[in-house]
Amino acid sequence: MCGRYAASRRPEDLVGLFDVKLWDAEQTLPADWNVAPTKEVYAVLDRPMRDAGPEPVRQLRTLRWGLVPSWAKSPEKAAMMINARMETVHEKASYRRPFASRRCLIPADGYYEWVTGGEERKEEEKGKRKRPRKQPYFVTPLDGSVMALAGLYEFWRDATLPDDHPRAWWVTCTVLTTEAETAPLPEPAGVGAGSVAPRALADIHPRMPVALPPERWDAWLDPARTEPEAIRPLLEDLPTGRFRAYPVPTEVSNVRNNGPELVRELPAPEEETLF
Repeated sequence: MCGRYAASRRPEDLVGLFDVKLWDAEQTLPADWNVAPTKEVYAVLDRPMRDAGPEPVRQLRTLRWGLVPSWAKSPEKAAMMINARMETVHEKASYRRPFASRRCLIPADGYYEWVTGGEERKEEEKGKRKRPRKQPYFVTPLDGSVMALAGLYEFWRDATLPDDHPRAWWVTCTVLTTEAETAPLPEPAGVGAGSVAPRALADIHPRMPVALPPERWDAWLDPARTEPEAIRPLLEDLPTGRFRAYPVPTEVSNVRNNGPELVRELPAPEEETLF
């Protein structure tokens, strides 16, 4: 899954990287090292501009993370719709229409995932209920590049507000996920004495966000590509060996904490983990 990620890149850098043609400088977001559901995030999308003809324009927009379907009566469940499974996204009522024509890329430095501590996991296996302690890991590109997460966006109209109200329209998004890679990680994590490193991303969590390589960006963003048979292959057979994973401070588990220290690589996990 993808329940938290880091996004520290300046919008000026994203504009150049994704060949953005339109960006509103008044919508600048600060660097965020602990992006959580319902926060505002950057997204790259191709969409025609009003009174500018039918051709789509590459834009950098600020969206809210947690998709609200256009037909929803309220946005209350947005925090529950932060992820969509790529295997079934074209079939689900909430995602079918945006999958056909409202796709986006969500830039990230990397994403966080948590592994249940070893002793707590043993207790869970015995059927004992207790609050598990979890060790966070940060998954990030090996080469330090931006991770372009495949996403969908949607418009929702708040019928309780007048047309000229600034919150009358919500633009929200979700991140697609896939089965986590089982290929060996190219670089070990948790290199401290006596530590055990995850052998693959699947050792950390069974799911991971879909991160598209640059050669698929244009096709994914193209709103003219509307048939599932033409879209789904973009999410399949992704190259492996692009990421590394390492343990980070448990402070990231609290959404109130924010700062570059959250992605500091630890020599060993703070919580014992089993792989």
